[in-house]
Amino acid sequence: MKALWRLFIALMLLPAITACGFFGGIFEGDDEGPKPAPLVDFESELRIKQAWSAGIGDGVGEKYIKFKPAIEETAVFMVDVNGQLSAVNRSNGKKLWKRKLNESVSGGLGSGFGYLLLGTRDGRVIALNQEDGSQVWQAKLSSEILSVPQTNGSITLVQTSDEKIYGLDHATGEQRWFYESILPALTLRGNSNPTLTANMALVGLANGKVLALNADSGRVLWEKRVSVPQGRSELERMTDVDGDPLLQGDMVYATSFHGKVSAIELNSARLRWQKEISSFLGPDEGFGNLYVVDTDDHIHALDIKSGSSVWKQSELDRRQLTAPVTYGNYLVVGDFEGYLHFMSQLDGHFMGRKKIDSEGVASMVAQGDSLYVYGNSGKVVSLRVDDK
Repeated sequence: MKALWRLFIALMLLPAITACGFFGGIFEGDDEGPKPAPLVDFESELRIKQAWSAGIGDGVGEKYIKFKPAIEETAVFMVDVNGQLSAVNRSNGKKLWKRKLNESVSGGLGSGFGYLLLGTRDGRVIALNQEDGSQVWQAKLSSEILSVPQTNGSITLVQTSDEKIYGLDHATGEQRWFYESILPALTLRGNSNPTLTANMALVGLANGKVLALNADSGRVLWEKRVSVPQGRSELERMTDVDGDPLLQGDMVYATSFHGKVSAIELNSARLRWQKEISSFLGPDEGFGNLYVVDTDDHIHALDIKSGSSVWKQSELDRRQLTAPVTYGNYLVVGDFEGYLHFMSQLDGHFMGRKKIDSEGVASMVAQGDSLYVYGNSGKVVSLRVDDK
């Protein structure tokens, strides 16, 4: 398995393993092991048009940082690893404002209710005004923040790399509640981005559990194990839920490393179904399917009601794919060479391809009729797609 091979290389290179995360930065420069699949030829069925492109400093720097553009009604907000922050007009990409924070940013950019939210390597959460990037407040937490802070207008939710979860006052940054989970001996580098509603927080944990908390008080509503540690070594027993939980109606969908894709009933925490697929990327849904990229970079379409297999696309094997994103009739993933791959949601066949950033694609956000793509170099591109 690709992920196990990369982790084995990391173990050989590092003199010691710390409690949290060495996974990032191993993907590039591996001279041994299976090679990425070559791009296949196909007849394009799409017109992929670039509406605008904007640059943001140094991009993600080291890989496996969860940066993505933050999209609001009229603006797109971007940040890079060194704290360069900018806002552009959503329709044409023209710069609205720009600010240099002089911060080492590790947790990507969250937005909502007039604020921008980011996390730093030294464990601080910074809240900024969307209008001009001015600082509203900052709070010092226990360790590096590798997930995107979330807000519901009352609570700002932050997960730190030492598996602590904080509920901060949205207006002031003062701590309102705190939850701590026990961190396993060995984990992937990174955390899932929490999912936050008006009254509930959903968090993926490194111990293979999905946790539901009351958003106002931090009280545990339920926790569900979606991956059981197996094997003799700590490496084999890693069960991180690093992909973002997907909330769809009254169901929560979660992936896990060395584990399963799980469908959990939101109110009762009952498992509706599970499918034996290992993934550290969050799923997306569309056309009655749940889409998952596994640790070999094979793309699975599962029936969202039963978990049964609908189709599987294996032609992008080991191309270090992003999490899947549904956009219109299409399913889109990015790869390490900077290509976007557009597939049919119906059967997974390739419909289009476009190169965005030679340093690779970090993430995508689909909003309305546009697809916003963050390249590893810091390029942010707005695309629109039509059938030919």
